Amino acid sequence: MLLKNYKAIFLQELSSLYDEKESESFYYLILEKLHGLKRIDLALNPEIVMDGNHLKQWKSIVSDLKVHKPIQYILGETEFFGLPFLVNENVLIPRPETEELVELIVSNNRITELTNPLKILDIGTGSGCIPIALKKNLANAAVYAIDVSEGALATAKKNAELNQVEVTFLLKNILETDGLEQQFDVIVSNPPYVRNLEKAEINPNVLEYEPHLALFVEDDDALLFYRKIAQLAKKNLNPNGQLYFEINQYLGNETVALLHELGFKNIQLIKDIYGNDRMISCNYS
Repeated sequence: MLLKNYKAIFLQELSSLYDEKESESFYYLILEKLHGLKRIDLALNPEIVMDGNHLKQWKSIVSDLKVHKPIQYILGETEFFGLPFLVNENVLIPRPETEELVELIVSNNRITELTNPLKILDIGTGSGCIPIALKKNLANAAVYAIDVSEGALATAKKNAELNQVEVTFLLKNILETDGLEQQFDVIVSNPPYVRNLEKAEINPNVLEYEPHLALFVEDDDALLFYRKIAQLAKKNLNPNGQLYFEINQYLGNETVALLHELGFKNIQLIKDIYGNDRMISCNYS
C-alpha cells in the first residue's frame, strides 16, 4: 500500500473520536516517528510504499488512539519549549501553559543571571521539563529538582541527558519535608491542583492515562501543596528570592490570599494564553 493512500484510512478509523484536524496532526507525528518523514517528504515522494511491518505498527497505534491513549505516550516523546522530551505513564505530558511559566521565569532573569548566577529549585518535577528548559535558557544557573516518584525521576534524568544539561534530581516527599537544606534564588512548582469535583471536566485521555498522583488533590484542601511549598520557600529563599506557581484557574484569588497571609510581596496573578488565571509570581524577603 502507498503510504499516502493510508492517510484516508487512518482518518476514517478515527473520525468518530477525533476531529479531522487533530487526526491529521496525529498522522504526521506518526509519519515522522515510524518513517522519519515530514509532510513535505511525502508530498515530494508520493510513491513511498508501506511494508507489512509498518502497517502493523500503524494499526497498533490506531487501536491505542481508539481507547484515548495520548499520542505522546504512544510515541514515547513530545516537545516542550522547543526541546525533545521522553514521556510515559510515570509523568504528566508537558503542556503549553507550563511553557508560559518557564518563559516568565526566563524573561525575568535572563539579564541578571549573566552576572549573578541563580540557584533554582523545581518542586514536583515530573518529566523534568521545567528545570531542563530553565537550565537550557539560563545556562549559568545551578538547577535542582524534586519529585516523590522514582519513576518520574528516572524519566527526568533521561531527559536531562537527552538535552545535554546538568540538573540535580532529588527523591523527596515535599509534604513530609521540614526544610530543603539549601537556599535558592528561585523556587518554582506546578503541583497537583485539580480537585476531584473537577474530574468531570477532564478528558478521558488525561483521566485514564496520566498519573493521578501528579494531578489531583482533595476537595477540602485544594491548596495543600501551595501552602507547604510557600512555607518552605519562606525558609529557603534567599533575600528577595522569587516564588513561581502554576495554579488551578478556579482558585487564583484563594492562592493569592494564601500567599498574602504568609507574608509574600509583589504577588502577581497572571493569565495564560487562553485567558485563564494560571500563574503566580511573588517575592519573599
